[in-house]
Amino acid sequence: MRFSVVRYGGRQFVGVRLGDSLVDLARLDGGLPTDMVSVLAGGPHMVERISLLLKSVPDPDLIPVSQVEWCLPISRPPKFVCLGLNYHEHAREANMEIPSYPSLFSRFPTSLIAHDSAIICPTVSRALDYEAELAVVIGKRGRHIAPDHALEWVAGYTVFNDATVRDYQHKTTQWGPGKNFDATGGLGPEIVTPEELPAGASGLSIMTRLNGQVVQQGNTRDMIFSVAHAVSLLSEFMTLEPGDVVAMGTPSGVGVARTPQLFMKHGDVCEVEIEGIGTLRNPIINEMSVRSGVKL
Repeated sequence: MRFSVVRYGGRQFVGVRLGDSLVDLARLDGGLPTDMVSVLAGGPHMVERISLLLKSVPDPDLIPVSQVEWCLPISRPPKFVCLGLNYHEHAREANMEIPSYPSLFSRFPTSLIAHDSAIICPTVSRALDYEAELAVVIGKRGRHIAPDHALEWVAGYTVFNDATVRDYQHKTTQWGPGKNFDATGGLGPEIVTPEELPAGASGLSIMTRLNGQVVQQGNTRDMIFSVAHAVSLLSEFMTLEPGDVVAMGTPSGVGVARTPQLFMKHGDVCEVEIEGIGTLRNPIINEMSVRSGVKL
């Protein structure tokens, strides 16, 4: 099942995909939750309930996907944790040893933007890089989760572009500054529930296109730490909660590792696509253009 948060007809709501249309969950059944985190926390029973309701949706309740404005699927995740260097080839292109424990850093809500919203290229840097990533959404509270059961805590998967300001990333030993510029982390457009994908979303192609040209291409089977391993590892030191997001790292091909280096600039369009999950699209716009009200 595919869930999203959209605006349409002056309203913002959680939608569920039905072919090329969306259905407002509140119109489908007034007893259903109206926020994404509660929907996902309902787990397989919620998915089954909604599946039954989708079998008889009146045509007037179908909203064409092409007519909605996309919002962040989770606007303010309780925690947004990212794994660095989690693909073998990416670690090698960064001249780093294959880690025995992942590099971990956090994203903050002001850095996140929705599908079709603009990634802002900051005035203080020209080193804005792209990073295609699988994002995992947690569906229930847990601590000390065994790897063999960790996927039971996953409510769904979505697409993430961990766009990074490289010079600020390396100003300190902590990567936080380069990973948290305002409006640099694209997320969405939909959250896909686990029953639609292979276990742990393994074996899916993942790629980035910059202005239509493929610049990253990999497969989620090449992750050093699997989804189950990552969820279990994180739960060793903190309580995972519904709505938490875990970004699983990027494959090789990032712009900073290229010769010559390739960074995103005003007027570019970046697309991240993950097989079976969808395509996240974000135009790139200069910060000064945003201040002056210019739109792409």
